[in-house]
Order: sequence, then structure tokens, then C-alpha cells
Amino acid sequence: MSSVSVAVVGLGFGRNHVEALAGLGGRADLVAVVDPVAPADNPSLEGHPALAAMLAVPHYHSLTDLLAVQVPDIVAIATPIHTHLALGREALAAGANVLLEKPPTATLEEYRELVAASEASGKAVQIGFQARGGGGVTAVRDAVGCGLIGEVTGIGVVGTWLRSRAYFDRAAWAGRRTLNGVTVMDGVVTNPLAHSIDVALTLAGAFTEQDVTSVQIDPWHANDIESDDTTSVIITTANGTTIAAGLTLCSASEKQPVVTVRGTLGELRLQYKLDVVEHVAADGTSTITQYGTEGMLENLVDHVAEGVDLIVPVERTGAFMRVLEAARTGAAPRLIDPAYVTWVGEGDQVHHVLDGVDDWCAKVAETGKSFTELGAPWTR
Repeated sequence: MSSVSVAVVGLGFGRNHVEALAGLGGRADLVAVVDPVAPADNPSLEGHPALAAMLAVPHYHSLTDLLAVQVPDIVAIATPIHTHLALGREALAAGANVLLEKPPTATLEEYRELVAASEASGKAVQIGFQARGGGGVTAVRDAVGCGLIGEVTGIGVVGTWLRSRAYFDRAAWAGRRTLNGVTVMDGVVTNPLAHSIDVALTLAGAFTEQDVTSVQIDPWHANDIESDDTTSVIITTANGTTIAAGLTLCSASEKQPVVTVRGTLGELRLQYKLDVVEHVAADGTSTITQYGTEGMLENLVDHVAEGVDLIVPVERTGAFMRVLEAARTGAAPRLIDPAYVTWVGEGDQVHHVLDGVDDWCAKVAETGKSFTELGAPWTR
């Protein structure tokens, strides 16, 4: 069997794809890298374990330059959100399969164009919602399906991270809803903690646009950004499940996001980044199980080589795009009164801590009510 050829576009997050290829046992080969800066000239790549692999293949400054020379079996695109549609469509038109980082696109209309381009080309588009590759997600869905926790009463999401000034200063598009008139949508819901929303939708069985009936967004920001860094999201799915998420980048310390499926006979708590599931029975007894994760690139390689099913085909991410579109078309994030915010750290590592935000995120997940409905102090 011949090896699957892979090119990586964008050597920020994309360096992880280069590293992942080394663990595929020869099933796939890196044949090119694409980035405005050559790997040899990029100081952030110094000492990176994948640097040698990048230096061993041709470098191109643009995807167009690459495709004029060769069309790999797979083009892995890890570039800013607002570039996804154009690059994905270009790769598909050339005859490549695509791995595209999340979110798929910056708008719902662009998403529909991407799905149409994939269908027209006959090539696959896998979206980088890597948490869906976790065995924990499958285990929770199976447990819910067999009635382990009885009838599902709701899904709660708590994501409490912190991000420094350096995070928002890393690129012109960081923390922006638009840039030079182009939609970007880089906020806590749509980028850093997007996985938590996607996992919750997956556990609720919501994949397509039609699987989501309503989305309520309550967006705020403590940082000097255009987009949101602290937001509650209440989603109702077509099967009647309510998802309530409290998300922030202004916690005092970064904790593992937790997605909890609550039922009449107990609950299942998934830490998707660790792929750990805790089952809490009705009597309070707890069982914790560790699972393993299959990478999105590995799965796409197997799809191209052997026809295995994709884990996150683009057409199964419409439910998430309904949430993104609600954030895009809804009210702009409101600035939190600095009286509720403490600055911690120095220089580019300074970060905002919003008073009591961890507790308020937990209350959103528990009650299914927004920050404003709960009366969080900064919303008054």
C-alpha cells in the first residue's frame, strides 16, 4: 500500500500535525509545508521536535504555490478562521482531501459554501474538533444510549481558563469579531473553548443545523478586545435536550473543562482534554475511567487509504455553526466594569481575573440560566 501524501498549511498549530505524522508508522508522509515564514527563519520553531521534518521537505509561501507543483492526498490547514473557506475550497478544487482546523468557517453562509465545495469535489473535509476522537465521548454516548443514567435531564458545560495579554497580542485577528471588514469570530465560544460546545452537542446527538432549535448567547469581555472572553450559552436541541455552558478566559487558574450529562439515575462527567469519564451513580458512588484518543489527521489518513468513516466530517458540524452564527449575529459582547476585575502578573503575561467567575460558570451549567438571568454582579 502506498503512503498517503500530506502537506501542512500554517506552522503555528500546524506544527502539531507535522509531529503527528511521525507517529503514523509510514502510513503517511509529509511532502511539503506552507507558511509565509520558512521554518528555518521562524524563531518560534527553534528546538521543536518536528523542525527536522519541516526542513526536510519543500517549503512554499502560499497554498497556490504548492498546488502549482503538486497536489497532495491531504492538505492540513491550520490558519486563521477567516481564511478557512478560501484555502479549503482551493485545496478541494485541486483534488486534495482537507483537514481543516475548527471552527470550519467564520459564518454559517461560508460553512454552507464549504459543504457544497466538498460535495462537488467528491473529496473529504475533516474538521479539527479533536475531542470527538476521544474514547470518552463514545463511552458517554453509549452509556446514555443504554440507560445507565436514566432519562437525560440536561447537559452542563464548565470551561474556566485564563489567557494573558500575550495571547490576545499574538496576531492581528486575535480577539476580533471582524478585521478590515472581514468576519473573524475569534471569541471564547468559537475558538479556545469551542471544543466544549462541540462535545456537548455531540453528546446531545446534535450534528446538523436542523438539530439545534434555539441558541441564547450572553457575551462579555474583561480584556481590551472586540470579542468575548466570558460568555454563557444556552442551547436547545431538536430532541429537547438543553445544553448550558459557562465559559471564561478570565479565571484565576486554568482548569480542565468538564461536560456533564445529567440523568434521573446519575450523571456522567467528561474531561475531554484528558479523555477521562466519571460516572456518578444515584447513590453517590463514583467510577472513573481513562480512555484513549484517535487523532483527526490519523483518521483522515485511514479514510483516504482504506475508506474508514471520518470522525468529524464537515457536514456533521452544522450544529456548532448554528451556535457560532448566533454569536456572530447576536448582541456584541459588553465590557465588564473594571471594578469586578483584578490584573494578575506583569508585562505580556498579565491576565484578567474576574471576581467569582468560576462559581458563576458552574451556576450556569447547573441551572440552565445565563449570567444575566442569574444576576452575576458584572451584568447588573
